Amino acid sequence: MPTSDPIADMLTRIRNAIRARKPRVRVKRSKVCLGIARVLQEEGYIEDFVTIDDTGQGEIEIGLKYGEGGEPVIQNLQRVSRPGRRICCGVDRLPRVMDGLGIAIVSTNLGVLSDRQCRGRKAGGELLCKVW
Repeated sequence: MPTSDPIADMLTRIRNAIRARKPRVRVKRSKVCLGIARVLQEEGYIEDFVTIDDTGQGEIEIGLKYGEGGEPVIQNLQRVSRPGRRICCGVDRLPRVMDGLGIAIVSTNLGVLSDRQCRGRKAGGELLCKVW
């Protein structure tokens, strides 16, 4: 069944895989999902990601990251902007997730960036999700 919100589908699959203590999870590939996976890897929330072209649309296989005690690095993923209600923020209005311990992922005209990268490049955009 096709989903109308690939970002929410991606975040839900990651949340479910973390709760089940899976080492890897597959999500449908899209440009935005690839951008989110890239930001999560750059910020240290996932091990790695690989694109797989065996299906029509393709998939992204994400390696989840766990601490030494087996606790997941990603404690929570929260979708902010959704198809029914888009949330856009200027660079001065970007949220600080848990006082800087988490990140907000933003879709800008420069691509998908973390809130720290947005502040450095002085770019605002659509607030996709929060991670901590």
